Amino acid sequence: MALAFRPARSGPVASTPSGPSRHHSVSPRRQAVATAVLDLLLLVVAFAVAHVVRFPGELRPVSGSFSAGLVEFLTAPVVIVLWMVLLSAFRTRDPRIRSAGGDEYRRLLTASLLTGGVVAVAAYALDVALARGYVAIAFPLGLLLLALGRKAVRTLSARRRSLGRDLADVLLVGDAEDIRYVGRRIIASPTTGYRVVATVTDCVRPGTTLRIDDEVLPVLGGTDQVLDAVRSSGVAAVVVAGAVAGGRERLRRLGWELEELGVELVVSSPIADIDAARVHHRPVDGLPLMHIETPDYGRRTGKRALDVVGAALGLVLLAPVFAVVALLIRHEDGGPVFFRQTRVGRGGEAFSIVKFRTMCTDAEARVAELAEHNEGAGPLFKMKQDPRVTRVGAVLRTTSLDELPQLWNVLVGTMSLVGPRPALPREVALYADFDDRRLLVTPGITGLWQVSGRSDLDWADGVRLDQHYVENWSFLHDVVILARTIPSVLRSRGAY
Repeated sequence: MALAFRPARSGPVASTPSGPSRHHSVSPRRQAVATAVLDLLLLVVAFAVAHVVRFPGELRPVSGSFSAGLVEFLTAPVVIVLWMVLLSAFRTRDPRIRSAGGDEYRRLLTASLLTGGVVAVAAYALDVALARGYVAIAFPLGLLLLALGRKAVRTLSARRRSLGRDLADVLLVGDAEDIRYVGRRIIASPTTGYRVVATVTDCVRPGTTLRIDDEVLPVLGGTDQVLDAVRSSGVAAVVVAGAVAGGRERLRRLGWELEELGVELVVSSPIADIDAARVHHRPVDGLPLMHIETPDYGRRTGKRALDVVGAALGLVLLAPVFAVVALLIRHEDGGPVFFRQTRVGRGGEAFSIVKFRTMCTDAEARVAELAEHNEGAGPLFKMKQDPRVTRVGAVLRTTSLDELPQLWNVLVGTMSLVGPRPALPREVALYADFDDRRLLVTPGITGLWQVSGRSDLDWADGVRLDQHYVENWSFLHDVVILARTIPSVLRSRGAY
C-alpha cells in the first residue's frame, strides 16, 4: 500500500538515462488521449446500435410531425459529450487511477450513472420525449462497452509493462530491509508501472550495490543525498520505504524539494496485504490517518448459498464424469476409487476430505522412504515425479479432476468452493507465528494459492496469499477466483 503525492507544478527534470524500454514507452498524456478517443468511439457505437435497434426505419416520417428517432438522433451527440465530460471530471483516465485496482471501474460506473441521471432530469425539465426503449439500450450498452474497452486497455498495458515497456523509473529510499521488502513487491508486479533503478540508504556504503532477489541495484548515497541521486538517475518518482531520518518534517520537506524537480513522492505504508476496501482515510488536522477495518470472519450467508448451489449442480451435472473416472481407477489396479484423508478445517476442527485416488494403495506408508526426495515448500510433501502416482492418477492431477469429489465436502459444509488450502494435521503442527490465521475460515477447493501457481509457489508466498484471502474476503473476490480457476486448470501450472 502506498500514498502518491503528485507535484503541484513541473520544474526542470534531470535528463534520463536511456534504457532498453525507453524507446518503446508511451507518455501518460498520449495514453490518456488514446483512452479518450476509444471512449468516444465506443459511445458512438452504443448510441448507433440503440438507434438502429429501436428505429429500424431510421428518421421515418410519422403523421407529418417529427420523424421517428429524430429527437434521439439530435440529442445523442449532446449526451455523448456530457458522458465524456463526466468521465474526465471523475478522472477515469488519470494515469494514477487507470489500469490499477477497481477504482477506475467504480469511477466509470459513477460517471455513467450521473450521466443517466442528468439526462433524465433535463429531459423531464425541457419536456423532451426520449423513447424508453432507446434509452434502455443506449445507456447499458454504453457502460458495458466502456468497461470492456478499459479492460482491453488494461490487458494491453499489462502486456507492455511485463515486457519492460511504459515503466516509470523509481528510486527507493529507506532502511535496507524496508527497501528489500518494497522493492521485491515492485519487481514482482511490473504491471503496476514502476521499475526500481537505484536505492538510497544509510545502511549500505554509497558506491556499492544492494541485492533484491535477482536484481542488483546501485546505492547512490545516504538519505541526505536524495536530491543528488534523483538528478543523477533521472527517475520519475521517489518511493520512501519505511521511516527516514528526520521523521515527518524531513519527509514533508522532501516532498517540496521533489516538487521543484517535477518528481513524484510515493510513501509506502508499513501495513501490507490489506485490501483497499478496508482502508479509510480520515484526515485529522492535516494528518492523513488510515483506519483499517477489522475483518469479518463470521459465516457469510451469500457465500454459503453459492457453495450449496454450486456443489449441488456440480455433483448432478458431473455425475457422468464421476462414473468414467471411477471405472478407470478400478480398472487400473482394482483398488478403491476414493481417497479419504484427515484435514484441518475452520477453527482447527478435523474433517475427512474426499478425492479420487491418484496414488497406489500404500502411498501413505511410503512417505518416510521418499522424504529425502521432497520438493515441496515448507511443511508440504511434493514430488514432481512421484513414483506412487498411478498412470490414471497422473492424468487426474494434471486436469485437477481428482478434486471433484470435494464438492461433497462443500455440500455438507466442511469445505467451501473458495478458501485457503485445506491443511494436513502435520502441516498445522509446524505452523509458525500467525500461519494459523488460515484456519479462521472454511478451507476451499480453489483459492488464491491454487490459481497463483499451486505447488510451484514458495511456502511463504502461499501462506501470505491465504492470509490475504482470509482478511480481505468479499463475495466478488470469490467469483473472480472461481473465474480464474478455469484457465489455471487448463494451464496445469503447479499440478503434480
